Amino acid sequence: MPDSLQQLHDDIVSCRACPRLVEWRERVALEKRASFREWDYWGRALPGFGDPHARIWIVGLAPAANGGNRTGRIFTGDRSGDWLYAALYRAGYANQPTSTHAGDGLAVTDTWISAAVRCAPPDNKPTITERNTCAAFLAREYALLENLRVIVALGSFAATAIARLLDIRPRPTFGHGHEVALPNGVTLLCSFHPSQRNTFTGKLTEPMFDAIFTRARELAEGAPAGSEAHAG
Repeated sequence: MPDSLQQLHDDIVSCRACPRLVEWRERVALEKRASFREWDYWGRALPGFGDPHARIWIVGLAPAANGGNRTGRIFTGDRSGDWLYAALYRAGYANQPTSTHAGDGLAVTDTWISAAVRCAPPDNKPTITERNTCAAFLAREYALLENLRVIVALGSFAATAIARLLDIRPRPTFGHGHEVALPNGVTLLCSFHPSQRNTFTGKLTEPMFDAIFTRARELAEGAPAGSEAHAG
């Protein structure tokens, strides 16, 4: 049977391939943060979210233990998600600036949002093995997003995962705003991750983040990318 985003969704949700991640996501869902004790945590791997016809694919690191692992939607219910969806709203890609839970009415256009690792990891640090195990989901997602023009990698972990997936050579040096044009017309666009470590310190500001999505729109609409690489 041909693959589909629905089949990919179902396969991700049922995945139990990484014992450490399964144990952690389920333990957090059972113990819960005190401020969320009334929540029925998702506690499973998180599928992608967005527009199946998207030209822009946004890839983060992994769900937050009390964010996506709680709410059941990627980048939802945590500070990183607050930054991401507010930026997408300002850029015209989201119908509202907040994402609090899976039934909150949020809809996005021309964007698909996922992560290099689909389960919440302890200390927000997946292992290399866990990243590589999840790479099959990234590969299927990439193949199924048939209108893709731009991949926005949020953070160096996501950028490395995408570079490995597409066998980009030479491997790009990560930097905020760095672009890599691929022979198939897709551009990898790198951004600092909207984690509190970056936003609280001013390493990533709202104007810097907005500029990423302004550039993503330009690239999606056919503007030339800034550098060249090849896929092996």
